[in-house]
Amino acid sequence: MARVSQEHLDARRRQILNGAARCFARNGFHATSMQDVLREADLSAGAVYRYFSGKEQLIEAIVTEVLDAIRDTFESAAAQSPPPAPDVLVDRVMKEVLTERSGLPYDGDESLPRLMIQVWTETLRNDRLSAAMRQGYARVHAAWVGVVEAYQAAGLMRDDVPAAHVARTMIAVAQGFAAQQALFGAVPVSVLQDGLRALMSMGRQNAG
Repeated sequence: MARVSQEHLDARRRQILNGAARCFARNGFHATSMQDVLREADLSAGAVYRYFSGKEQLIEAIVTEVLDAIRDTFESAAAQSPPPAPDVLVDRVMKEVLTERSGLPYDGDESLPRLMIQVWTETLRNDRLSAAMRQGYARVHAAWVGVVEAYQAAGLMRDDVPAAHVARTMIAVAQGFAAQQALFGAVPVSVLQDGLRALMSMGRQNAG
């Protein structure tokens, strides 16, 4: 029997996750069956179950991919001296995550935000998914803390506020923007960047 290459295995896994992500974003987690995923991915049951035992493993893999993409961006920013300003950094992260940076396909601008809300809802009743989310969030939070500490070390941000508090706030800003995209329709990420830039300018108008 011919040996299957790792490239082929990775491509097949990607195909399955793409199909599942489209289904979950479109119809929700509970309204999606494994048969729906099979049809969307255009694969047999045997091909899919070789990689994933069911919907729970699929959604966990999707969550891990998205959060890892976010964490990688922040860790890269933290390595710069100094890191990009918060408005620039959040704009960069949201654009990368709301496009195909994470590897997931998007049928429209609201696709990933819709998927995020589906995941958040399922997290409240699925202990295994909740654990995966908490681990992923902890990694993203730690990466953001590194960015804030770099701001503080460079004298760009007051250092009497715990970096962990700032990190949690910035994550909340990004999550809130994504929720608005899903609930109220897509707007350009530049809207979020403009808002952050305006908030960051408070107190400067009368300076000097």
